Amino acid sequence: MSVIPYINFLSRWLLFLAALYKTTKTKEKRWGLITIALFINALDVESYILTPLGVSINPEAYEIASKIPNFLIAGLLFWGGIQLKKERSEFKDVVALGVFAVATYIWLFLLATEFFEGFKHSFAIKASFPSFVFGVSLIYVGYVLRNYVISKNTLEELFPWGLILLGAINLTYPFIRNIESIAPVAFLLAAVFRLMAAVGALKFAIYPSEIAVFETPKQQKPPGIKGTFIFKSKEDLEKVIPDFFKQNVIMITRNPPKEKVPENTLVYWLTKIEVGSIKADGKIYPVSPTRIDILIHLLTKNLESGYNAVYMDGFEYLMIENGFESAVKFLFDLKDRVVSEGKVIALIIDPRTLTEKQMALLEREFGKRT
Repeated sequence: MSVIPYINFLSRWLLFLAALYKTTKTKEKRWGLITIALFINALDVESYILTPLGVSINPEAYEIASKIPNFLIAGLLFWGGIQLKKERSEFKDVVALGVFAVATYIWLFLLATEFFEGFKHSFAIKASFPSFVFGVSLIYVGYVLRNYVISKNTLEELFPWGLILLGAINLTYPFIRNIESIAPVAFLLAAVFRLMAAVGALKFAIYPSEIAVFETPKQQKPPGIKGTFIFKSKEDLEKVIPDFFKQNVIMITRNPPKEKVPENTLVYWLTKIEVGSIKADGKIYPVSPTRIDILIHLLTKNLESGYNAVYMDGFEYLMIENGFESAVKFLFDLKDRVVSEGKVIALIIDPRTLTEKQMALLEREFGKRT
């Protein structure tokens, strides 16, 4: 008896569970979209529900019903992939998804007619568009994961590569499905690639690789300033403390420097574009705003290594993503670590983004804003 169905069943559900765990942990809609797509794929209503119950699909409706999951999964994967790559979708993304939706609508109605019956290879033609969009969606999500999310050179890379290879196999399905000498090999490869993706997804979801490294400043400098400060803007900080950025500085920011980062500066860029261990500019490390547990760990280690000043302008973003209580707990924890090391922290806050009560709480900890 072939083991391929069992491998496919296990892999599909492991992929879904890994994505579900990630969604539950991050509470991000992009992972929610991918989780729904993988759940539809794992559910496989025909194989795992209807057939065991002895329920058969009306042959006249099968041509349409069998293609609908491909379109649903592809649409959700495309949408989720766009959200993984960008913090906000653009107009061109909406247009692309709109074109896809219209094409799907037309194709399903064509399947309900005799339009394809006059062609010599009607099966391949009928299956071509659904298989194409399904395969391309897997390749696209795999590409986005590998370039924007997954840490390179780790077991996690099996996740995107498995999806990419699985997508490539699906592109060939309409043409090799009925070739007896090739089809079994293709089905075996698809099962292997799906299992690869499942293993990588579990590693990524449950034991993700840390997203940055600990660095030691090239030149150790004694702290010239100590304490805690709060300002309305970076410009105000530089007016009051002109030498602030001459120290060994850690920046936690929503807006990383566009120019080359100075040797004495380390930048943690708060962004949902998770780039794993890839550095945007040698000293810039993207960090998800929801991973404040990792961020506080990294900051502590780098403060111990010789950095003596912390600049932060991303508190509002942390508050949006984690809630005020979690964000302020992180901030106070960081402040305590900085003060205990005899170093300095400067917090940039736009008072218009907080309530009076929230602003008063921060001012009590950091001093009146300047």
